[in-house]
Amino acid sequence: MTVAPPSASLTERIDAVLTGFVDARVAAWPEPELSPMLDALRHFVLNGGKRLRPAFCYWAWRGVTDGADGDEHVVAAGAALELFHAFALIHDDIIDESTRRRGRPSLHEEFAGLHAGQRWVGDGRAFGRNGALLAGDLCALWSEQVLTECGAPPPRLGEAQRIFAMMRAEAVAGEYLDIVAQATGDFDEAAAIRVIQLKTARYSVVRPLQIGAALAGADRSQIQAYAAFGEPLGEAFQLRDDVLGVFGEPERTGKSVLDDLRQAKPTVLLALALARSTAADRAQLRSLIGRPDLDDAGAGRVRQLMVGSGALAATEERIHDGHRRALDALAAMDIRDEAREALGALADLAVARSG
Repeated sequence: MTVAPPSASLTERIDAVLTGFVDARVAAWPEPELSPMLDALRHFVLNGGKRLRPAFCYWAWRGVTDGADGDEHVVAAGAALELFHAFALIHDDIIDESTRRRGRPSLHEEFAGLHAGQRWVGDGRAFGRNGALLAGDLCALWSEQVLTECGAPPPRLGEAQRIFAMMRAEAVAGEYLDIVAQATGDFDEAAAIRVIQLKTARYSVVRPLQIGAALAGADRSQIQAYAAFGEPLGEAFQLRDDVLGVFGEPERTGKSVLDDLRQAKPTVLLALALARSTAADRAQLRSLIGRPDLDDAGAGRVRQLMVGSGALAATEERIHDGHRRALDALAAMDIRDEAREALGALADLAVARSG
């Protein structure tokens, strides 16, 4: 497995592992019919993304150990987390029918375009969905392989694998709760928080932290201490994402501000807007969200209603509160100072980002 030298940045080292792994898979499958999918996956995995999950994993590891025995295995574990993240994004875009991701057509749109460009027979949209579904599955399988082959000592690897398996199951359960809420039209704040905890907070922050700690040989109390830091931060991270999904700048986020509203995503932001609006404004909100033909003017009206109801301000306050609670937990942790400083900077980045 290719690993860049320790002198390189963490992002460069993660990218080196991903490049080496994906290129080896591409070389092992010479069939020309597979080339479009593998090329698309290679670009998706290696371009875009902030590598936050590997960074949380790495610095949690550094919080427990001085790294004297080398850090190649935790860098590889970070690459495994990125592959799982790719799986989650690809499948999420299929479920949400999102058209853009990281400033490009989402993968199912790209495969639908391949079908049209080649003038193949059958339903091009179905081909796009099916191709992206399989590509996402491949990323999930690869993520497990990269972690298994990371080279960590067996007892530590076993604990990391246990947490990794739990993370994957939580993400799927959270996604299912998300689509149930969409189907029922139940925009409940508590239910939205539960989706955040399972679908995003755990796999974006908590479990990467705990995987890193496990690879360093942390005991149970240390692993739980990372959860005390990661849970409120993970919630704040997703709340920021929800705000950006409606109020963000597409050229910075790489996504349309229409997708979440057209899909009536059951976010905390939307739940608060509905709960705090007048009856007339609530009726207007419900008439706009979930419409597949919602345009920019309609989205603008939704934003006005969210601001006017106080929902945006309340969500920002929840983000601030989660960030504060995370930093308080971090300050109380018995970890190395350099790791505390790095994790604090990552916490700031997670909640203050604009894309």
